[in-house]
Amino acid sequence: MVRLNVSLICETSENSKKLAEVATELVAFSLRDKGCVDYDFYQSRTNDDRFLIVETWESAEDLKAHSETDHYKRLAPRLRDYANVTVEKFDF
Repeated sequence: MVRLNVSLICETSENSKKLAEVATELVAFSLRDKGCVDYDFYQSRTNDDRFLIVETWESAEDLKAHSETDHYKRLAPRLRDYANVTVEKFDF
C-alpha cells in the first residue's frame, strides 16, 4: 500500500475557497479510480488556510495510473495555483 499526505497552505482566504472547490472535485473523481482505498480532504480547525489530502492506494501502480487520469492532470496542477504544496509518501 502507498499513502500520500498532501499538505496545502493558502496565502489568502479567497485562495482557500478556490482550493476547497478544486480539492473537493478531485476527491470525488479519485475515489472512483482503481486501487483507491481512501482519498480524504481535511481543513484545519485552528487555521483556515491549512488543508490536508490523505490518499491511500493499493499499489504504486494504482497511484501511477491515478496520476495519468484526465481528472488528475486537470485538477492537481490547480491546487498549486492556490496553495503551497508539500507531499509525504509512505510505503507500507
